[in-house]
Amino acid sequence: MPHDRLDDALNAHIHGLEEAGTAKGAETIVTSVSRPEGSRGPRVRLEGQGDKAFIRLNSNSYLGLSLLPEVIVAEEEGSREFGAGPGAVRFISGSYTEHRDLEADLAGFHDREGGIVFSSAYAAVLGTIAPLIDSETAVISDELNHNCIINAMRMARPAEKVIYPHLDLEALDAALTDLKGKVRRAMVVTDGIFSMRGDHAPLDEIMKIARAHDEHFPENVVVVVDDSHGVGAFGRTGRGTEEYTNSPPVDVLIGTLGKAFGVNGGYVVGSSTLMRYLRESAPTYIYSNPITPGEARACRKALEIVDSPRGVERLEHLLTLTRFFEEGLGKLGIETIPGDHPVVPLMIRDTARTRAWVQYLFENGVLVTGLTYPVVPRGDEEIRTQINADHTKEDLAQVLELLASAPE
Repeated sequence: MPHDRLDDALNAHIHGLEEAGTAKGAETIVTSVSRPEGSRGPRVRLEGQGDKAFIRLNSNSYLGLSLLPEVIVAEEEGSREFGAGPGAVRFISGSYTEHRDLEADLAGFHDREGGIVFSSAYAAVLGTIAPLIDSETAVISDELNHNCIINAMRMARPAEKVIYPHLDLEALDAALTDLKGKVRRAMVVTDGIFSMRGDHAPLDEIMKIARAHDEHFPENVVVVVDDSHGVGAFGRTGRGTEEYTNSPPVDVLIGTLGKAFGVNGGYVVGSSTLMRYLRESAPTYIYSNPITPGEARACRKALEIVDSPRGVERLEHLLTLTRFFEEGLGKLGIETIPGDHPVVPLMIRDTARTRAWVQYLFENGVLVTGLTYPVVPRGDEEIRTQINADHTKEDLAQVLELLASAPE
């Protein structure tokens, strides 16, 4: 075959990943989903696992909205009205009333002038950050920021790049001080919620630091926040890390529709000028199909639910479940990083033990995510669990009971 030598090279790369312990491995295939019923939350069944039902503690669907009948009906109605796909990129003929109305709803939800919907949150981050970086821009980034932020900075090649230690605001302040007079624009970029740990950026303090340095940069200190794990799941009304920290509005806020809102897609909100600029400059917006009109309508329904007393009730329930699980871990003597976000890490701090626990939980019908060396530094190995609002206390008690008998 003409590509046989290429296959050899690719196989060697895959083998290297497997030897290093960084390969993702075979994907689990969900074959069916059972809806919540009584004291039992949703269950999934997997290919090759027969009729075994699994509790999914590795889902980003924090509010459990993806299984709500009215969200599903909204997507079905949108698809019947407009078709299964958009048929084109936005600037050709792929913009529908559902996209425009969703963008207006998102801007209103976050009290911004405008919004843009992308095909995914990853695409939103790449498409927003890269066009805002030019040859006179410095980027200051938290060391634990998501891969999408890292790749956006690589694509853009800023004049200066500073990576500060995780949540080290003194280092952030010092970096901005050092950059005075060197560049025209400074961009401070951070996750709102750090997805592997469940901790959050103190956006109120970050905004204070940015404003203190702003006058020294001709094109401002611009604060960009990817709050994909925060919006919809964090803060009293689901407005994310801004709300939780009582921060003034950040300059550029990026979120997702595929986690707490339970559907698909990503978005950015900000000034009307920024939105117009991105529509002309963001390659992942201009040259990529949007989410479907049906998905957009489902997102609007999910946003309507979140932005209502019913949404607040689900958020309160989610927080109650999160604290119940954290307290249970404490009683078992299992270390975690306490907080109000539904990402709850079990800090195992040993690669072999982490892998053993992940396998033990899998064998007993619980899906979790294990993070081991060299994916994380030696000593930071963990099991990430994610609480969803459609879990029940009985579900979590079952998991805690299993953890009580986990192998040493």
